[in-house]
Amino acid sequence: MDAGSSKEQISIAIDGPAASGKSTVALLLSRRFGISLVNSGSMYRAVTLMALERGVSADDEVALQGIASDVAAAFRFEICDGDTPRVFLREREITGDIRSAEVGDMVSCVSESPVVREEMVRLQRRLAAGAGAVVEGRDIGATVLPDADVKVYLEASQSERARRRFAELRDRGVTVAREQVRCEIEKRDRIDSLRDVSPLRMAPDAILIDTENKTISEVVDEIVGIMSDKQITC
Repeated sequence: MDAGSSKEQISIAIDGPAASGKSTVALLLSRRFGISLVNSGSMYRAVTLMALERGVSADDEVALQGIASDVAAAFRFEICDGDTPRVFLREREITGDIRSAEVGDMVSCVSESPVVREEMVRLQRRLAAGAGAVVEGRDIGATVLPDADVKVYLEASQSERARRRFAELRDRGVTVAREQVRCEIEKRDRIDSLRDVSPLRMAPDAILIDTENKTISEVVDEIVGIMSDKQITC
C-alpha cells in the first residue's frame, strides 16, 4: 500500500514460531493504533477444540471441513483490558478451553489439514479486510496477507522460547516439566516448518526481528519505527 496509509486500511503481518512473542506484540500494536487484532492461532485451536468435543480425528478431512466451516461462521474476538483477548464461538467463550493440553497436543495435526487451512485463511482475510488490522500467525506475510503494509518475522532461540512458554504456563498455574516444554516447542517447530500446506516461513520482504534479548516494549517500538521509516501512519 502507498505511503501515508491510514488506519482504515493499514495491515500489519506478524509471523514467527511458537513463543516468539507474536501474540503479545500484536495485541499491543492493536491497542496502540486502535486497529483490529486477528490471532490466527486461536482459530486453529477452536477447530481443534470442536474436533475433540465431537470425537473427530485429525485425519478425517470431511468432518474437519464441516467443523472449520462452523467455526468460521461463529468465531469472534473481544479485546479486553487483560493480556489475553477473549475468544468466542457465538455466545460461548472458549478462551480457556482452547489453551488446554489436549488442544495443544492436537492443534499442529489439525492445522496441517488443507481444508482447515483454506477455511481459516478465508476467515483471516475477511476479518482483516475493510479496516486496519494486525494479523499474527505463521504464514500471514507469505500466504494470508501477501500485500500487507508491514511484514515482520519474530524469532528467538528454542531455549529462550521454551523458557518463555514454561514461565507462561507456570503463571497460569499449570504444572509441567521444563524439559517437556522444550520438547513440545521443538516438535511444533518441526511440524510447522515441514508441513506441505503453508509451512512456517519468513516472507521474502519481511523484516526479521530477533526478540531474544529484547523486552516486548522494545519489539513494539522497533515495529513502530519500521512503520515510521515506511511513512505509514495510523
